[in-house]
Amino acid sequence: SGMHKKVYYNSACLICKAGIESQRQHLERCGVDDIEWIDVHTNPTAVSEVSSSLEQVRERLHVKDSDGAINTGIDAFIHLWRQSPKQRWLAKLLQFPVIRQLAQAAYNCFAKLLYRWNRLLKHW
Repeated sequence: SGMHKKVYYNSACLICKAGIESQRQHLERCGVDDIEWIDVHTNPTAVSEVSSSLEQVRERLHVKDSDGAINTGIDAFIHLWRQSPKQRWLAKLLQFPVIRQLAQAAYNCFAKLLYRWNRLLKHW
C-alpha cells in the first residue's frame, strides 16, 4: 500500500511525549520504518488529516493506517503494538472483548485526567 502509517501525538504533554518516544525507539529497533510521527503541538494543522479537532488529538493518540483508516486511543496503541514482534502478544491479549473494554476505559479515563492536568499547568 502506498501510504505511510502516521502517528499523531502531542509533545506538549510530557507523559505522552515520553510514551511515544519510547514506542518509536522500540519500533525503530525492530526495523519498523514506515511510520511518520507527527507532533500536533508543533504542527497543529496536521489534525486536518484525521477529521478530529486539535483538542481531541491532544487528548488521545491517533494513528492513521496505510489504508487511511483512523484508530484512536487504545485502538491506536493496539495498532502500534501489532507492528512489533515483542509487543504483538499485547495486541493479541486486547482482542478479547472484556480485556479490550477494560483497557479502553482505563486509557480514556487516564487520557482525560492527563488532558485536564496539562491544561491546568497551561502546557497549551
